[in-house]
Amino acid sequence: MEVATGPMTLRRIQEMLGASCITADPPLDLEALVGCASDLMSNVLAFGRPHAILLTGLTSPQTVRTAEVADCVAVCFAYGRQPPAETIELAEGSGIPLFVTPLTLYAASGRLYELGLPGCPEIE
Repeated sequence: MEVATGPMTLRRIQEMLGASCITADPPLDLEALVGCASDLMSNVLAFGRPHAILLTGLTSPQTVRTAEVADCVAVCFAYGRQPPAETIELAEGSGIPLFVTPLTLYAASGRLYELGLPGCPEIE
């Protein structure tokens, strides 16, 4: 497996996570600069970084609203969880691509980390 360091395209993330895209016409050449994994949207707002891919198991519309405020480039739902139509519609209206991976949140995060996508800075 080829290891990259730094930014990663949504296309590569999709391939590496075995994810399917559930929004129309995603900009797969867009780059994520960091990865952020959380089911607590308050943590995403507090500790996330712009241009992150957000990995989560939370499929509510609030996830898309949080991703928009946090300037995330995309959201990937773990555990194969499918979001409701309201979440998908909100994401398409906001221009935020949504992906679904069958991997657990832990495995998806670990895979991207192993491939060299940096995480959001840790709390000191």
